[in-house]
Amino acid sequence: MMFWYGSHWVFWQAGLMWAGVLLFWGLLIWGAYALMRDANRKSRRAGHDDARGILDRRLASGEIDADEYRRLRDLISAKDTDDRVSSGSESGTP
Repeated sequence: MMFWYGSHWVFWQAGLMWAGVLLFWGLLIWGAYALMRDANRKSRRAGHDDARGILDRRLASGEIDADEYRRLRDLISAKDTDDRVSSGSESGTP
């Protein structure tokens, strides 16, 4: 027996269907955005961590001395700070 035969959709049923579809697509788009944002943050952090890690390994293996290590470490930190400041101060007004 087909109990929907001959009946019609009520307005609120169609509204719930559309709300469900919009919720589904909204969650799907938000999930893709969150994954891309997280991957972008990890790649930026990895660049800084890799440089510091390479510097630590060079010091541990004896390739560089402590003074060179401190100089390069400060250079990496200053570059990271400059990148943050320059990206935050670009407001477009002089």
